[in-house]
Amino acid sequence: MNGADAIVRCLELEGVEILFGYQGAAIAPFYRALGESGHIRPVLVRTESSAAHCASGYARIREKVGVCVVTSGPGATNLITGIATAYADSIPLVCFTGQVQSDMIGSDVFQEADITGAVESFVKYSYLVRDAADLPRICKEAFYIAASGRKGPVLIDVPSDVLEQEVRRFNYPEAVNMRTYKPTVEGNMVQIKKVVGELAKASRPIICVGGGVHLADAVPQIRAFVRDNQVPVVSTMMGIGVMPSEDPMYFGMVGNNGRVYANRALNESDLLLMVGARVADRAVNRPDLITEGKVLIHIDVDPAEIGKNVGPTIPLVGDIRHIFEKINAYETEADLIHARKDWIATLTSYRERMTDRIPAIDEMQYTDPRRFIRRLSELLPEDAIYVADVGQNQIWSCTHYIVRNGRFLTSGGMGTMGYSIPAAIGAKMAAPDRTVIAVMGDGAFQMSMMELATMRQAGVPVKLVVMKNGTLGMVREYQHYHYHDVFDMVELKGDPALSKIAEAYDMPFYHIETGDQIDACLPLFLEKEESALLQVDVDPNDLAKF
Repeated sequence: MNGADAIVRCLELEGVEILFGYQGAAIAPFYRALGESGHIRPVLVRTESSAAHCASGYARIREKVGVCVVTSGPGATNLITGIATAYADSIPLVCFTGQVQSDMIGSDVFQEADITGAVESFVKYSYLVRDAADLPRICKEAFYIAASGRKGPVLIDVPSDVLEQEVRRFNYPEAVNMRTYKPTVEGNMVQIKKVVGELAKASRPIICVGGGVHLADAVPQIRAFVRDNQVPVVSTMMGIGVMPSEDPMYFGMVGNNGRVYANRALNESDLLLMVGARVADRAVNRPDLITEGKVLIHIDVDPAEIGKNVGPTIPLVGDIRHIFEKINAYETEADLIHARKDWIATLTSYRERMTDRIPAIDEMQYTDPRRFIRRLSELLPEDAIYVADVGQNQIWSCTHYIVRNGRFLTSGGMGTMGYSIPAAIGAKMAAPDRTVIAVMGDGAFQMSMMELATMRQAGVPVKLVVMKNGTLGMVREYQHYHYHDVFDMVELKGDPALSKIAEAYDMPFYHIETGDQIDACLPLFLEKEESALLQVDVDPNDLAKF
């Protein structure tokens, strides 16, 4: 057994079924060993950043660590965007990179890059392997670090000679005990009792849920808490789907691009539970305001996030699922639940009165993206997985897509264009029996359209929607507000014909030019279990934020 064989064996013992990557000389020994094993399916992407995005989509739906493997130099540096994207959204990945021979490191030889140094600020941990005998321990630690505490990417950089080095004794550890890494899981009972005590006094409580709820697999516990305690819910972008969109207790997404009534609910509450959410600028642009006149309880598995942007009244560190199992064991007084009916009625009236102003769209010339997304929601299966890219399409999707029992995925923290297609590939491979749809603008599509070849080669049927307005819509919108309609570097001239792109990849093509074509076209686009590309023409002057 050599180092490459050892890595493959480690992956098998970790239950890895699929990995995403790109071949190269420095990593070739690994892929040779993987081919000889035959137990793990490798998926060849068309650019390395997509390997991390695919692994991210897979990890988020499969609820296990995603794996990607690329070669040295530009292979490794191309992966960086995907690693940073996963880090920003706390997605558990183990990323292997090939490296030049150990004795050449630091000599600036062909395809050498200091990848461990390059990713230092956005990985949970990184390893440069010097001895193949260390690989079992390193792999075990990497999977443990990626999947525990605040989840995130871990990088393992393996020189080509280490991959071919003999491993005389393979011993995979049964457990990990790292003196310097002890994530808190259970939550302090004293703090939990304080939370319960404050909840018992609150007449206008609200819970703001973030992506950490999904990552902790705590959706059932949160829904039970909301139901039993009659606490209204708002969400960050990453927390969309914790509550069904049309649940009467859910009052929408907060933040600059969120619902007006969701932000008002946040401000008027007397107790705010921030759960699995960073108090970051997109969700709370004035953190000082949310502390005025209320009790702030911040629950997160990462102690570094608590108090980073605003000081909570009660900080509580631990795994969200474990914490809410304990909170849910306490009974709430019936009188208090009854008293909260007035608060819920107030928020309901806000929702009814403060609907977002939607412009009049000339649907004889263009398609209203809001109406399109709502109609798409109605036609998709309840458990569909919807992957939104970054840009105006993301904001329209966050606001108008109706999540029922499915998932809503997007790049929230990093805002990485080109995320949706590879993430959708990973999600579909994690859940082959569910419908997966990727929605993007024409700018984002051109950042990852090469992955249509990955879909075809791997036999992964994903539905693709391109909202085409011939411009970088979100940047153009920014220039509209900040530069008074002086537009620079946003027109997408010279775009390919999407019908010919679809034809090139043996994919059915559909086109909605105007709003009156939605009802006829969408059922045809969705009816078969096959990849398909749908172009939706959108007014370049349409705005996501009003």
